[in-house]
Amino acid sequence: MQQQTRCRLPGGGFDEQGRFFDEAELVALSGREEELLSDQGGASSAALVSTLLSRCVRRLGDQAPVSEAMARQLLVADRQYLLLKLRELSFGAEVRSSFTCPWPGCGERIDVTFPLAAIPVTPSQDKGPAYVLQLSEGAALDDGAGGLHREVAFRLPNGADQEALAHLVGRNEARALSLLLQRCLMRVGPFEAPGPGLVEALSPLARMEIERAMEQAAPRINLTMESTCPVCGHDYALPFDLQGFFFGELRINQELLYRETHYLAYHYHWSEHEIMSFTRAKRRRFIELLADEIERLNNER
Repeated sequence: MQQQTRCRLPGGGFDEQGRFFDEAELVALSGREEELLSDQGGASSAALVSTLLSRCVRRLGDQAPVSEAMARQLLVADRQYLLLKLRELSFGAEVRSSFTCPWPGCGERIDVTFPLAAIPVTPSQDKGPAYVLQLSEGAALDDGAGGLHREVAFRLPNGADQEALAHLVGRNEARALSLLLQRCLMRVGPFEAPGPGLVEALSPLARMEIERAMEQAAPRINLTMESTCPVCGHDYALPFDLQGFFFGELRINQELLYRETHYLAYHYHWSEHEIMSFTRAKRRRFIELLADEIERLNNER
């Protein structure tokens, strides 16, 4: 039986009938997912997350199966949380990584090991699909006709936003943030679905207040590693690129996946289709059993 687990999302969502859900059921990656994701070199990591979740999340609340469209509607933190649980279920609860000390004059290569359970997760308190904010008087929008508007309605960023803006994040972060704000604003005063012109008319203070309200309303996964360099003794804080790390593991291990498949097919005469349905843990268990059996036979000669 394929490994599976249930978990509570830190944010949660609403189905097409407006019912809230925060429970998810997911299964470990099989060889098919490992191969699929390791071959997607041209796709954005956000798109890969949607593909991965649609294949490994079996249920969201009462909704099953889970499509890529449903995975895209999940909040950013919920997608990160599901990646954490999926990585733990598929490859283990401990992460080993390395990086270069960021302090000038050091540059030492540091190896770190930490449990995924140590990553702080802060659930959201207000589970609404939309949020309403009253801007301060100084941040009110002037509509040019003598009206000042302070009420703003917004939703939280999701996977669809990540996919749509992935091409901009690395090239023009300021532009990406403006487009994200435009996508997430639902209303400013009486203006529904405000377009780019109205968003540009917001003052820096208004944007800051809206972004702060969005941050406070959203669930949070703290992916910052904080520790002390053992060489120079300085404290450091570095972002842990969960998606990059996870997909990097898959790409690095593609050749190993094929070697394991060949080894099991050669000795057990199973088909590639059968072996690729196994999780990594199951493949490794059969390989260990084979190694023990081969060693026993060699010792009997």
